[in-house]
Amino acid sequence: MAFSSKPNGLTRREFLKGSGAAAAAAAVAPATVSAAAEQSSALVRDWEEITLRVNGQECKVRVEPRTTLLEVLRYQLGLTGAKPVSPDGCCGASTVLLDGKPVSAATTLALDCVDKEITTVEGLGPGDPVVHAFVEEDAMQCGFCTPGFVVAVRAFLQKHPHATEEQIRQGLNGNLCRCGTYVNVIRAALKVVKGEHHG
Repeated sequence: MAFSSKPNGLTRREFLKGSGAAAAAAAVAPATVSAAAEQSSALVRDWEEITLRVNGQECKVRVEPRTTLLEVLRYQLGLTGAKPVSPDGCCGASTVLLDGKPVSAATTLALDCVDKEITTVEGLGPGDPVVHAFVEEDAMQCGFCTPGFVVAVRAFLQKHPHATEEQIRQGLNGNLCRCGTYVNVIRAALKVVKGEHHG
């Protein structure tokens, strides 16, 4: 019986060539991974000091390219009103004002906030009509979403001081409350519109 030098169509020479290529790839892979790790580490180490204007004060903070405004507010400045509920900001709990406009601090990079005015719920102060109206209408239960709602209501009524109930409902549809206190939130907003709050 004749012996085939190409079992399954593969010669010894082709097998050895393939084995050599695999060994070479295995030797290159760690170097590639190492280079990627070094590049990643370089990015993480790329910290810089910037100045943010928060609630009327100049604040020096240290950030790297991926640092969010929410991280800076909570972990460097101790302003914990804005909450880290959803990383994509869809619940509205991290709402702050950036040059007077409501934004999600969870999805806003700190580097993009340089030379802009940042206002958190702490910056509104106890004398703000919206804060008073929320207290009077008991527009919170667990309170976790409340700061985001307060800031969102402030921003919306700043732009629409004579808003109707329907307009308020539409304007606040980006804020969610798991406790379901929407009715009281709307009442609080309407109280501000009508000037019925006591503060």
